[in-house]
Amino acid sequence: MAILVTDSAARPIIWALLLPEAGFRSQVMGLAEALHSRVQGTVIEKNVDLRAPWRYLPATLCPLALHGLTATSDRLDAPWPDLVIGCGRRTIPLALAIKRASLGRSKAVFIQDPKAAAPKFDLVFPMHHDGLDGPNVIAVDTALHRVTDEKLEAGRAQWRARFEGLNRPLIGVVLGGSNGSLRFTESCARDLVTKLERLARDEGASFVMTPSRRTDEDALEVIRDFARRQPQTWLWDGQNDNPYFGILGLSDALIVTEDSVSMVSEALVTGKPLATVPLEGHARRHKMFIDNLRTKGAITRFDGTLPHASGVMLTNATERAADAVLGLVGK
Repeated sequence: MAILVTDSAARPIIWALLLPEAGFRSQVMGLAEALHSRVQGTVIEKNVDLRAPWRYLPATLCPLALHGLTATSDRLDAPWPDLVIGCGRRTIPLALAIKRASLGRSKAVFIQDPKAAAPKFDLVFPMHHDGLDGPNVIAVDTALHRVTDEKLEAGRAQWRARFEGLNRPLIGVVLGGSNGSLRFTESCARDLVTKLERLARDEGASFVMTPSRRTDEDALEVIRDFARRQPQTWLWDGQNDNPYFGILGLSDALIVTEDSVSMVSEALVTGKPLATVPLEGHARRHKMFIDNLRTKGAITRFDGTLPHASGVMLTNATERAADAVLGLVGK
């Protein structure tokens, strides 16, 4: 359990319910950190998960959820917080149990779509494509995130010297990997490399590239081979500091694989031209997310040409959510 605090006596006290999945964690912490920066309160990170049979029960039919925590979970007991934030189905019964245990004093906020449990939360932040509506619902175009101007500036300061010898335009390439529905295959990687080679040839572009922990080894080896052959290309080897914020802050344009809603959302926050790379397979929610952004003109699909500025600036989902939550807790 980690605590982010400026003044231990400050309010509100915020519990961030953190499942193991990185995408859920980044959204919860993005909102919690945004609130912390505005009201100088206390954020307490609660690493949680449910064990069987609780983890398999419908979120609205999960009795005594606080007794279903895994042995490695942080404790959830009084004194209760002013605000609890959840993201991911398994945090739904936990957040609502905290609200009940506090006799309603703890406001409960959920990021994404909690389905039938939506009316039980004080605020819900689903994606537009979820089609959720209600007086406590604020739909957003992108995932909530942890990207801030301060983090981008720190990334620029840390990596500027390392990247300054590379040609302009400098293209940041952010690589995800396979998930339950989408696959970053060797074929996908070869298609991407062919298009990157075209961009280098036609525009004189250079590339700074970062894989993720999920990047498939076969695909990554194709990318490594490209980096070895292609002048003016730098690929993070996974050692020492991750250049992610440096890439977001210093690149002239960004190319991001479509498997991660969070990575696409974070790239959009920078205001840089953004093109995405489809992977093999089909994921309905990912497709709806990408289709919405393409329809609004916020992104394009990478075709081997230089990503161009869209002129579309979407509302920062994290800031919008933080404004709404501050209104909820009366700050």
